[in-house]
Amino acid sequence: MSSPGQTAALSARRSGPLRGRVRAPGDKSISHRALIFGALAEGLTEVEGLLEGEDVLRSAAAMRAFGAEVEALGAGRWRVLGRGGFSEPDDVIDCGNAGTGVRLILGAAAGFDLSATFTGDASLRSRPMNRVMKPLSEMGARFLHRSGGRLPLTLRGGSLKRIEYLLPEPSAQVKSAVLLAGLHAAGGAVVIEPEPTRDHTERMLRGFGAEVIVEDLPEGRRITLPGGQGLTGTRIRVPGDPSSAAFPLVAALITPGSEVTVEGVLLNPLRTGLLTTLREMGADLSVSAVRDEGGEPVGDITARHSALRGVDVPADRAPSMIDEYPILAVAAAFAEGVTRMRGIGEMRVKESDRIALMAAGLAACGLAVEEEPEGLIVTGAGANRPPVGGAAVTTRGDHRIAMSHLVLGLAADAFVRVDEPGMIATSFPGFVDMMGGLGADITPA
Repeated sequence: MSSPGQTAALSARRSGPLRGRVRAPGDKSISHRALIFGALAEGLTEVEGLLEGEDVLRSAAAMRAFGAEVEALGAGRWRVLGRGGFSEPDDVIDCGNAGTGVRLILGAAAGFDLSATFTGDASLRSRPMNRVMKPLSEMGARFLHRSGGRLPLTLRGGSLKRIEYLLPEPSAQVKSAVLLAGLHAAGGAVVIEPEPTRDHTERMLRGFGAEVIVEDLPEGRRITLPGGQGLTGTRIRVPGDPSSAAFPLVAALITPGSEVTVEGVLLNPLRTGLLTTLREMGADLSVSAVRDEGGEPVGDITARHSALRGVDVPADRAPSMIDEYPILAVAAAFAEGVTRMRGIGEMRVKESDRIALMAAGLAACGLAVEEEPEGLIVTGAGANRPPVGGAAVTTRGDHRIAMSHLVLGLAADAFVRVDEPGMIATSFPGFVDMMGGLGADITPA
């Protein structure tokens, strides 16, 4: 990456057509899990395609602190030698900006007789952990934390009991934390989710040799993890992250004359809500070379410049694309008509209040935007009238807000500048170089 961490801002300007084939970085959700499950397992886990962004590297360091051998072999290849469990760390676990990492690690560590203190950067310290602490506390874990359930917090684990937990709102992170705690709880754990969320934990647990029972019932999806199970090291190939692939794909859709293919993208049906939505908007998207890699469907996605139209995005689609709403809002900015995104209140408690920041950034670029408590409504400029641009956008250090507005700047009338671009490396190291290789004009401001 052209190290945006060493500059105060980045600017994107209109350029010619974007063309080429690229590979998205490894899926962040699967990368976190590969390291954590490998550390919990007995024996060697070999990982290919690991996302080597800052968030995942924090999880790697945490697994070392809990007693696993974790070694980078180069070019996304890693080895994890697990001891079949966690030992008590000698120091505070700093998870940086990794919300997925800290929540999953809390669940994994809760099953062991240890104390561990967790902290993070300013953004992570402002995000409540109550949704994870509630079920873990019901299982017997104890916590000492700041007001509002915020980091730094200390976990006291061990002697967990079985839980049958109905998720109050869709959250793969909470589900995963409970299941990981259930590995070492007397009687295991059951999670009931009224709306299906990404199922990487269930798939990967099976890959590590665990029994996981999934039943689709009238009240929702019931996931049962019988107790008394251990994990065995395995081999994992991490597919490309669809949340990262979304940026070059949407850039191609809104930039005249463009055709871009992103290879090796995860096509798990619980992660493809954005593709469904873009197609409903009229996007020219095609998928080829579909195959199975490590129990997950993977394929190559090609996007071509398209005349988009506004749509109403069903609220029940949010779990399958919650991280992609910022870049969807950019696609909506170039569409004809109104795009309504509702049921996305979780965006307010991500790395930032993403609803507020996207609304502010789009408005600064000349778009008509309406912000709701759990929604965002964007009136597009239309394919023949690109957004004005010409704005300096505040990102609050949120990588997805930064990348989304940089994509907007590639097809707006005037440049778009974003601050704090160093955070892009948390999920997409190499973003600037990749986009530049396709023909994008993104430079230090």
